[in-house]
Amino acid sequence: MIRGIICTGSILLLLCALLPIMSVDAQRDEATVAANWTFDDGSAKDTSKKKLNGNVVGKPQAVDGIAGKALKFNGKSDGIKIPDSADINTGGPYTDRTVAALFNCDNVNIDDRKQVIFEEGGRTRGLVIYVHDGKVYVGGWNRAEYNWNGEWISAEVKSKRWYHVGLVIRDAAGKVEKDKFEMWLDGKRIAQEKGGQLHAHGDDIGIGFTNQNAVYHDEGGSGTNIDWFAGLIDEVVVYGSAFNEGDFKKAAQGLSVKPQGKFTTTWGNLKAQRTQK
Repeated sequence: MIRGIICTGSILLLLCALLPIMSVDAQRDEATVAANWTFDDGSAKDTSKKKLNGNVVGKPQAVDGIAGKALKFNGKSDGIKIPDSADINTGGPYTDRTVAALFNCDNVNIDDRKQVIFEEGGRTRGLVIYVHDGKVYVGGWNRAEYNWNGEWISAEVKSKRWYHVGLVIRDAAGKVEKDKFEMWLDGKRIAQEKGGQLHAHGDDIGIGFTNQNAVYHDEGGSGTNIDWFAGLIDEVVVYGSAFNEGDFKKAAQGLSVKPQGKFTTTWGNLKAQRTQK
């Protein structure tokens, strides 16, 4: 009897030790992928199974990126319009969300306008990633249902340098709670702020500009076809799961490899693995 109790106790201790590891490893759920725009073929084709292909605006150039091709946006008229999607904006409510992108901005110190990398939603509900006055920002808000006025987290960045940026809504509910909205940069979490789940938001989605309405840290962002990005964007992904530290470190791993004309195959292999899943 005593031996059985000891054995059972040992198993319970082992399970308790494994639970944190199991939860950490399961954060990036490929079943929740909403879109993956790699730009490797010089187009806005979605390489995930969802096939949410974007419509190119202007003439962004296909150039060498981290691996394969990136798109170079001119900051004036180049962008990508993304169709509505139940996985991104017309379904919901969304309790977990990750949006991540690789970018290289020509000039991060333009202070008279924002340079939008990605935006979804409008003035009432939405998410946005943009560069402004030497910083990259991630923002989220849901100003109906439960009145999340919004959070905008930022970090300093430099011109003509590659970064991997991500925003996360993690295990959120229909109320404002602490530590539900996160910013990640180059595999490191910058901050956790208050947030909540995101309800359906019908305004149009854009890459490289604000397609139709957003909200910035200074309450700007109202309008269509504004705030164009100047520089390179290599990959943009949207998931209905919340990435963890391991996911972001893997995604940013290629940035630690110094390029010799073009980045080595380290990032290319990682990128190919994600595309094939």
